[in-house]
Amino acid sequence: MNYSVLIPMIVFLIIIFFIGYWSSRKLAGSSNFISDYFLGGRELGGFVLAMTMVATYGSASSFLGGPGTAYTMGFGWVLLAMTQVVTGYFVLMILGKKYAIMARRYNAVTMIDFLKARYNSTAVVLLSALSIIIFLFSAMAAQWIGGARLIESLTGLSYQSALFLFAISVLVYVTIGGFRAVALTDAVQGAVMLIGTLILLVAVIISGGGISNIMQDLINENPNLVTPYGAEGNLSAAYVSSFWILVGVGVVGLPQIAVRAMSYKNARSMHRALIIGTIVTGFIMLNMHLIGVFARPILPGIEVGDKVIPLIALETLPPWVAGIVLAAPMAAIMSTVDSLLLLVSSSIVKDVYLNYVKPDASLKTIKRMSFGVTGILGVIVFLLALDPPDLLIFLNLFAFGGLEAAFIWPIVLGLYWKWGNKYGAIASMATGILSYIALHFYNIENGNLFGVHTVTLPVVLSLLAFIAFSLLIKRQAYDYNAILYRNEKQA
Repeated sequence: MNYSVLIPMIVFLIIIFFIGYWSSRKLAGSSNFISDYFLGGRELGGFVLAMTMVATYGSASSFLGGPGTAYTMGFGWVLLAMTQVVTGYFVLMILGKKYAIMARRYNAVTMIDFLKARYNSTAVVLLSALSIIIFLFSAMAAQWIGGARLIESLTGLSYQSALFLFAISVLVYVTIGGFRAVALTDAVQGAVMLIGTLILLVAVIISGGGISNIMQDLINENPNLVTPYGAEGNLSAAYVSSFWILVGVGVVGLPQIAVRAMSYKNARSMHRALIIGTIVTGFIMLNMHLIGVFARPILPGIEVGDKVIPLIALETLPPWVAGIVLAAPMAAIMSTVDSLLLLVSSSIVKDVYLNYVKPDASLKTIKRMSFGVTGILGVIVFLLALDPPDLLIFLNLFAFGGLEAAFIWPIVLGLYWKWGNKYGAIASMATGILSYIALHFYNIENGNLFGVHTVTLPVVLSLLAFIAFSLLIKRQAYDYNAILYRNEKQA
């Protein structure tokens, strides 16, 4: 066990726990527990908003799974990964001010709150909550696997022991601190990601004898590694282009990202987050995936791709520096896990329990439910992560695609198309979810239909379903003021 590597990691975790404790103290005196626990009181400034979006989106896939896949497939995967640069820009530009304004008018704390107010439908709420619970369990399992892989690589512990340590670390600060702890730790974690990425990139280039030597080694091994088509030539132009829907435009439909667009303080904060978030995302995505490719000549023959980053850091850096740098993927994983845990917890407590089980629950009961559900969810994900796949990125991308197919059109068209109604939303979500799951298993057996990513056709079909059912069943223009009056009256 390398204590020189572990000590910086432990110091980092202590800082994170302190932030969680400080946030819990603020929650103790909160007069609006629900808003503060699940949304941070809508007080995020530009820098914190940008970094919480980057840290939430930049997960184990970006820091372990993505570079591991780039190690296997070469520069084609780097090109594909760069479609993620526009993530924060698209979310804040498409949802932007209107989403935040409507969320405040409806007093919406979660994305499902917004959908409930917009469509006034129990079916929409329950279908949304079910979708989040199903798909985000896959996403959370991927993150916990990534955290365990990282600790396993650093300490030599068994995978199960490493998973247990990671689970305890995350559950403590998320359960007690809520969204405010998540947002503040994301700001710290985002900064760590940025610095760690730069240090590791420089170290890998130096260790490989410079970029020209690394490139020549890759060409000598397999010329396809430096082409856009992947090591085996299986990355087609259609697949790479359609991937942009999954990790670019479609991210608008991810609940864990969309909720950030209703949490900022003012328009200036949003504009600053647009710029900072786009620059930081581009820097991290490009360089982490380049590190994955550049590591191949330095450490050939790594069998588990998810271990590439920790192993190359230990190979090219002094131990204490490696500990600091490897706090970056740990930061990415923890920041995504905490957001997903809160999102699923809020779906159960806020969107199902308070809406349909016990609307008059006391504050004490709500607090107990929130803390308890978050803890129980963590235990369930721990059990799911005990038997991990070799490349966790594909588990994470499965969850991304399912959520986008379910939510992108009910959110976007709910904001901008006055003819959208609950029948269109229900049809869109059902069509998106069912077609995505069916195509996912079809593509596993037969290869990608039409050569495009699995998410492409479900997103198109869900759009057609939304439009058709909205126009054919009880067509009526949406009146924002009337809906606001109805919600105020119900409240």
